[in-house]
Amino acid sequence: MSEWLVLSIAMAAACAVVLTIVVINNRRIGDDDDPSETPDVLEYMTMMIGVVYAIVLGLAIAGVWEGRSAAQESVRQEAQALHEVSARAEVWPADVRARIRADVNAYVSHVVDDEWQAMAERGELTAKGTELLERVRRSVSDYRPADAHEGEAYQPMVDQVAVADDARSARAENAGATMPGVVWFGLITGALITVGLIFTLQIRRTFRELLLAGLFSALIAFLLFLIWALDAPFGRGISATTDPFLNAFPHLENLGG
Repeated sequence: MSEWLVLSIAMAAACAVVLTIVVINNRRIGDDDDPSETPDVLEYMTMMIGVVYAIVLGLAIAGVWEGRSAAQESVRQEAQALHEVSARAEVWPADVRARIRADVNAYVSHVVDDEWQAMAERGELTAKGTELLERVRRSVSDYRPADAHEGEAYQPMVDQVAVADDARSARAENAGATMPGVVWFGLITGALITVGLIFTLQIRRTFRELLLAGLFSALIAFLLFLIWALDAPFGRGISATTDPFLNAFPHLENLGG
């Protein structure tokens, strides 16, 4: 069963139960009942709807911010692991060291110059990046250390390549939008209901009331925009950055292109 169908049935059932209870309760009220003696629940319901929606907004913002932070952390881990590979190659022969560093530099350059744009536009990594990282792996794993000193650097370098590969996989998982459509449906519907309830409070056209209504609506719109901007960790304004790569490999002239 579709999640949208389940959602529709659940919402319709909830409304039907509440309305049925209200109708039955009203029929049981005697003619001598005085409504003025009961508290007005309209303002209370309006306040509770606003509180519930504020909680939902807070959870949504916390969720997308956590996703953005996790994406940035995966970038940091990937850059640091590749930096360790390049640095630990110092103990190996010059030709091997040069090949490994050239492969690492080519991969980092591709990530910053090309793959980052692909993640922003299409929400996916590139086949070229996968190929370049595999080249780094082969450059490290194919070498056979000549002595114990070189051998001490071999396994840590292999491990760091594995860390970079794992961080790249995490980056791939975070490349696209993370908020499901049903959540956006709830956020937008809740915003319309919350703002619409302003008109149930007999708002007048005084400057103060219009100003507060306008500011409240603008705040809701800003919070929804904030969630949207954070939803794609690599694709929008408030996104993860390439700074970890730039800081770890400042010598590459073509970075940040």
